[in-house]
Amino acid sequence: MPAHGKLRQNQVITTYGPGALIDLPRDAAIVGGLDDWPRDREEIVEPRLTRRLQELTGVASPRLYAPPRAPEPWEGDRGISGWRFPEWFVVQEPSGQGETRRRRLVHRRSLRGNRFDRNPVVPTRFVRACPKGHVDDVDWIRFAHEGQPGCGRQLWLDEVGTTGDLGDLIVRCDCGKSRRLYEAAELSENPLGTCEGRRPWLGNNSNEYCSQPSRLLVRTASNSYFPQVISVLSLPDKATPVVEAVQELWSTLQIVDSLASLEVIKRFPNITEKLAPFSDSDVMNAIEEVKTGNPGDRRIKQVELDALLNAEEGFGEDVPIEPDFHARRLPDDAWRRQRSQGIASLIQLHRLREVMALVGFTRLEAAVRDIHGEYETDVERAQIALEPSWFPAVENRGEGIFVGLDNEAVNSWLERPGVVARLTELMRGHAAWTAQRNKAYAFPGGPYILLHTLSHLLIQSLAMRCGYPASSIRERIYSDDDDGQYGILLYTGTSDAEGTLGGLVQQGRHIEEHLLNALTKAGLCSNDPICAQHSPSEDFDEGSLHGAACHGCTLIAETSCEMRNDYLDRALVVPVLGVEDAAFFQAPA
Repeated sequence: MPAHGKLRQNQVITTYGPGALIDLPRDAAIVGGLDDWPRDREEIVEPRLTRRLQELTGVASPRLYAPPRAPEPWEGDRGISGWRFPEWFVVQEPSGQGETRRRRLVHRRSLRGNRFDRNPVVPTRFVRACPKGHVDDVDWIRFAHEGQPGCGRQLWLDEVGTTGDLGDLIVRCDCGKSRRLYEAAELSENPLGTCEGRRPWLGNNSNEYCSQPSRLLVRTASNSYFPQVISVLSLPDKATPVVEAVQELWSTLQIVDSLASLEVIKRFPNITEKLAPFSDSDVMNAIEEVKTGNPGDRRIKQVELDALLNAEEGFGEDVPIEPDFHARRLPDDAWRRQRSQGIASLIQLHRLREVMALVGFTRLEAAVRDIHGEYETDVERAQIALEPSWFPAVENRGEGIFVGLDNEAVNSWLERPGVVARLTELMRGHAAWTAQRNKAYAFPGGPYILLHTLSHLLIQSLAMRCGYPASSIRERIYSDDDDGQYGILLYTGTSDAEGTLGGLVQQGRHIEEHLLNALTKAGLCSNDPICAQHSPSEDFDEGSLHGAACHGCTLIAETSCEMRNDYLDRALVVPVLGVEDAAFFQAPA
């Protein structure tokens, strides 16, 4: 399908990736899979991310490529492909009397060469889907005839009233059969039938087996596409000469898996020249080290946390040696005054590089990442290619600040009776939430909820002075119970520039002022006492993962939060109405 719009590269990863349902100026479409993307792509190298993708997807030595840039007018249609979807339309010829509007439901095959050509049509906003990502047109004929093949007469979509609610929409046939659309949402009766495993973003004849019931889905709803994105921060690599040589030749050497294949690759003159100083065994060890991601099998965030905490002390005025990671621990006398009890360190990241890759997606229900930002290997996802060998990725460059909490203070806080009682209540809400979904998700723990809530409060304060809107500041929570290390990285970055201007980094010197501002505002919410006294363990709200948290105080833009605005509780950060004995920080004087 020819392109009718443009997207930023980041949007292709986070919002409009393969399988996403989009509205264009004159059409509705589904973004095509990787098999139809242009061949001339820019490769992105990030071994730690590549290794994680290999573990997660089973793809051997996957590569990362940036989405294609927007084509110039003279280059023709060389962008990302899309397919027209859905194939059922509503004819814009409303008729009827009073508040009832009647419009024809027609299939794409009926639009050419007949009376409908004289009237504009719009794609129907309803499709059917399943959580595995499969999506298809609603079989309107069978639905209107209650599961029967149908009579072949004209279908109509009648709208009663002006709300557009499912209860006000009626699918009617000229034979007299009709059903209200809300019946399509009743899962107990399986009104839309069993999912047929259709994957239109991968082209024709790409169906796969699926036994789940089809569910009604609004194309433009927020639950129509949940991308699964993995991200890492690029870290300085103090590699040996042989590892450096392997990294320089990685685009070629990443397929090597044995001495025999290495011998074949070394027939290329440039490979032979670069690897001449090293033995084959050393080269193989270096290849394995790059593949597995140095160091060892530690989680992505654990490696990042070590790099942050080991940053040298300084003011950041020295010339950066590493273009992708330049961090300096700010001396205490440059920021610490009197209100920083519980904060152990402040680290300024003058330069950082984040690489994000899309591995798949779901619909209707989002796959839950753990507190380390990773998906389990058994998480179900829709494929973005028939046989994926590479994944789309983007690299963002920017800046940030890291706030580390005092480990001993966190451990002492966890032992307090008020904190134990509050966490028990939050765990009950989490247990009820997982029971509703019949899935076993681990409770993130008290330190994570504390850090997550504090992060949201600081983002709102920083946005007032750093020059960036709150929606462009992102969080990365580090809660390592095994090593007793806890911290928050607040950062911003963009894919279409070399970096940012330092406004966020410089706010690290004023972190105590931001902490005071955050605690003051968090102590009292405009929705108190309802917000402060909310209990996730109550029967009437057993699905909630929040304590004292709402849009009036703690929730922020989804683009900034790493955990979908879940697991938040002001009561763990600062005393609130009715819960004054669970806070990590004291109430501001």
